[in-house]
Amino acid sequence: MTAIRSLIYVALFYLWTAVVAVGCTPLLLGPQRWTFAMFNVWGRGVTAMLPICGIRVEVRGQQHIPTGAALVAPKHQCMLDVFAQFAWLPRSCFVMKKELAWIPWFSWYGMKAGAIVIDREGGSKTMRQVIREGAQRFRNGQQVVTFPEGHRQPPGAPPDYKPGIAALYRELNVPVYPVATNAGVHWPAHGFIRRPGLIVFEYLEPIPPGLKRAEFMRLLEERIETRSNELLAL
Repeated sequence: MTAIRSLIYVALFYLWTAVVAVGCTPLLLGPQRWTFAMFNVWGRGVTAMLPICGIRVEVRGQQHIPTGAALVAPKHQCMLDVFAQFAWLPRSCFVMKKELAWIPWFSWYGMKAGAIVIDREGGSKTMRQVIREGAQRFRNGQQVVTFPEGHRQPPGAPPDYKPGIAALYRELNVPVYPVATNAGVHWPAHGFIRRPGLIVFEYLEPIPPGLKRAEFMRLLEERIETRSNELLAL
């Protein structure tokens, strides 16, 4: 039964995505706010269909969801971690690897929303680019979403936080909003099975700008990992 319900959800997910992506193509010719609205509708649709799989989605810490310029640092366990940010953040853009820039519609909408497309192998050049373009996005009042581990990690796996977010935090001088989740328990990183249960996305207390690098990284990892591990017990 779980497999059948998962297949139905996956089919509806792709149908919903295709209808929204193609149907909203004319929005690309309009102001940026139209694209943000489209992302919001699409992301909420993705989560609204999850009861088909016996999954409920709960958003906690809504008082900590940023509405202005901020770095958002979610725990990354599956692709739903990406979709959820579209649903809840008002003006989000992502740091996106260049390989995704070849995907029709996804890349078009991403670029319209201000995605920062990077070469992961670019080293210091890439970091300078992210800082430069991130500053531009902040002047536009956007939320820049970057996953501090850089890739998906299985639920409960040892953390692997990269130093890049510390450089952004230092250079851009904006608060960082950690996000904890248990999404990977119910939406695995690979395969189509969606396991019944409660998925929580919890926006945590923001980390103010100005901390020393080591203290910032300690706080970021401690807040995200502690709460994400607690959510695994749900």
